[in-house]
Amino acid sequence: MGQLWSDKLHQPGLPETEDAMSDDTAADFPSVAGHLLIAMPSLLDPHFGGSVVLMADHSPKGAMGLVLNRPSDMTLSNLFGRIDLSLDAHPLESQPVMVGGPVQPDRGFVLHEPIGEWSSTLNISNGLLGLTSSRDILEATAKGKGPERLLVALGYSGWSAGQLDAELASNSWLTVPIHDTAWIFETQPEERLGAAFRILGVDPLNLSGAVGHA
Repeated sequence: MGQLWSDKLHQPGLPETEDAMSDDTAADFPSVAGHLLIAMPSLLDPHFGGSVVLMADHSPKGAMGLVLNRPSDMTLSNLFGRIDLSLDAHPLESQPVMVGGPVQPDRGFVLHEPIGEWSSTLNISNGLLGLTSSRDILEATAKGKGPERLLVALGYSGWSAGQLDAELASNSWLTVPIHDTAWIFETQPEERLGAAFRILGVDPLNLSGAVGHA
């Protein structure tokens, strides 16, 4: 299955560390890092139609995020077994592994809170969430010492320089700032799209392709 977990959180074209990101993101760049992207009805891409994406990074070099509402047919218990860890009798053992996006589908990511201290973690939304790609967070979870809340995904959603900016300009996505994260972990995958719309108080049936940023 390839290298599921890595001590470097890196997408080609994007910086590997938080320090590098702060230098590359100009003060006036309209970054949507730490926001949700909700696919508009006009977005017919098979990977992203009807999706909610949590944006982990967005800079002039490109963007990276995780789809939150597309479960795979694999559970956390299945995944842990593949990497020689056990989740027997763990409350999360039946939680589905998410399909985070079409890029590197054999690469694993853990979205979690609190951030904690792990080998490779990206700080999201001013410390509200962490995105970790290193195995140590799963080893701790297997021992009952992991984060209080977590979501595991295989693959991620990536955009090259200017690609996401063009999609935002064409109103393919509705952007939503994140102020509360509990619903991400407490709702079922199929309910997350509706939960994201409720943050805005918007009925998705009233939306059209002409709607843009929130």
